[in-house]
Amino acid sequence: MHRPPTAETEVAEELAAVRPALSPRYARELPGARAAVLTRLWRGLAYEPLPWIARREPLPGGAGLTLRLADGRGLHGPRPDPYATDAYVAVVRLDEVAYDDPARLMTDLAVPHAAAFAAELGHSVASLALSRAGAHHPKEWPAEDWAWEQRVVDGHPFHPNCRARPGFSVAAQLAHGPEHGSPVELGLLPVPAGECLVSGAWPEWLRDGDRMLIPVHPWQAAHVLKRRCEEHVSAHPLMALRTLALPGGGPHIKTALTARLTSSVRDISLGSIASSAVLSRFGELVAARTDGLLDITRTLGAVAAGTPDLAAVLRESPREYVTEGERVLPVAALTTTELPLSPAWLTDFTRLALTVGLRLLELGVALEAHGQNLLVVLSPDGDPLRFVYRDLADLRVSPARLTRHGIAVPDLPARMLTDDERTLRRKLFGSLVAGALAGTAGSARALRTALDTAVRDLPRTPDLTALLDSPLPTKALTLMRLSPHTPGDQWTELPNPLRDF
Repeated sequence: MHRPPTAETEVAEELAAVRPALSPRYARELPGARAAVLTRLWRGLAYEPLPWIARREPLPGGAGLTLRLADGRGLHGPRPDPYATDAYVAVVRLDEVAYDDPARLMTDLAVPHAAAFAAELGHSVASLALSRAGAHHPKEWPAEDWAWEQRVVDGHPFHPNCRARPGFSVAAQLAHGPEHGSPVELGLLPVPAGECLVSGAWPEWLRDGDRMLIPVHPWQAAHVLKRRCEEHVSAHPLMALRTLALPGGGPHIKTALTARLTSSVRDISLGSIASSAVLSRFGELVAARTDGLLDITRTLGAVAAGTPDLAAVLRESPREYVTEGERVLPVAALTTTELPLSPAWLTDFTRLALTVGLRLLELGVALEAHGQNLLVVLSPDGDPLRFVYRDLADLRVSPARLTRHGIAVPDLPARMLTDDERTLRRKLFGSLVAGALAGTAGSARALRTALDTAVRDLPRTPDLTALLDSPLPTKALTLMRLSPHTPGDQWTELPNPLRDF
């Protein structure tokens, strides 16, 4: 019987054509990539409100977990650690059949929308193996901020689609993926200024008379805009793939990239372009109330040519906020350093992060403080000193809390404004605690140890009480991919690391 090609074999065939020397290493990386994605998938199956799971049955003595499906089948796997970042799930069993391939498991589960999600999982495995095979970064600490970003090879620490890049060929991944280290030639597409929506000050070097030069990602130019650009500028891709750093510590350019990466299609909405200058000034204002513990990278200018498919945002490099001897890097990159992330270091880091996050939440600003948006400034000895935050587009802002603290409510898009405490806390706790802190700690035990000591020094606000006494919210990433017709974020609750382990 003929079996259709899988994402793994398709990538292998393309790789043999465009870079054959990498093929043996790609093959060696596939088993580990399957385990990494299967671990993330098992986390979702174990904790998210999936309608076809009837009940969850922990096995005695912590020996594992059985998921009873609505159709009577049983899915068996190890005891899940929702905060683990190592690939500890090598095999799960659907009744008596063993699966080490998350795509094949999802196919055979045959639940609604499983086929499309299985294809994404296959892409995630194959692209992760390719990323691991092609990544090569020296052990010494990088001198450039973008080099830190390129060390984050595995992508999102908890998303099953951690490395899925559907629509990207192997050649495109090797050329544009930050982990592969190649500079990217951004096109500069001229558009008459009268046809553009502009916010802030678009710089002179990106103007040509009465035309705006809009930076365009080469994948976007070829596959979405289908335009050729005569002028180009070289830049270094960051973790977000579509955001790139100009050489020599220059500003960062966020480009439109209408491709699905992890969960979302990465365009730049016209609303975010229009509000970018106001949002940037507001971010500076509230950051000033953190006693020097947080800086916001300012948006220098933003432009769109009447569509989210052709837009760009120019913002400061985080290097603008460090002094000589200090280093600034995304929190997601901490585990790639040679720092000994000891319990004492993790406690100091956790205390500092919660101090900043909870202080802003009290003022009325809930950060999307995951490991990509949140950067940490380290002393020459590697101690955490303060934070830098970038990309304000996903904040949630409470008008009532701002007013209570004497802060004028800015003119922001309606989707960003809410006084619902559950929504505000979900935004911060889900990104910071279940995301950045958990991803750095790497396990429930390490996260519990860091939190247990860190929270003793924090003011007992209602927000902190909610964090201590309730399950921990996080985005239901698997449910979201299996619910393609449900817009927006969906949520689940994880065991509280301070109470339930």
